[in-house]
Amino acid sequence: MFITFEGPEGSGKTTVANIIVTKLEKLGFKVVHTREPGGTPIAEAIRNVILDKKNTNLDPRAEALLYAASRRQHLIEKVWPALKEGKIVVCDRFLDSSLAYQGGARELGVDNILSVNMFATEGTFPDLTLLFDIAPEDGLKRIAANANREVNRLDLEKIDFHKKVRESFLELANKYQERFVVIDANKPLEEVVENTWLEIEKKLGL
Repeated sequence: MFITFEGPEGSGKTTVANIIVTKLEKLGFKVVHTREPGGTPIAEAIRNVILDKKNTNLDPRAEALLYAASRRQHLIEKVWPALKEGKIVVCDRFLDSSLAYQGGARELGVDNILSVNMFATEGTFPDLTLLFDIAPEDGLKRIAANANREVNRLDLEKIDFHKKVRESFLELANKYQERFVVIDANKPLEEVVENTWLEIEKKLGL
């Protein structure tokens, strides 16, 4: 089972993913918890280039290609082997982030970014995609209030960029209803976790 956690900046998806992984492990499931961009040494090195605040001149198409390259390496080294072994892979961001950020917000075209990523992933899609939906203003306030969270290059984008990201994510959820579930990330953490867990229980047939 391949489960991805998606959402705009500050949606809380990473916090929820940590809690969900712990719950799954307590039930005896073998879980691989990973993230994108990154997850393996080579993919993490690419992540450092993409998210470095100094790299403000990174071309949008180059950015999209770097994400796809990181994703390919991550799949080869970590995701596909884990799925082959029958493990549950919980991934913080995947393909849909590229479609929303580069395809939508960077206006490179969702179809263009999908095409690049189909080549990189050989057509791999998650079994379940949980989209943590939050207004950009609220998400960015959370980031500003969290001193422990890394501030990366994408956090520094203007509010219009973040609004486009959210709109793109919601369009993707509507387009791929067979695998997307939208979670209201504005609710208290306990409620968000509970709603997320219900969807995972349903998918796993628990």
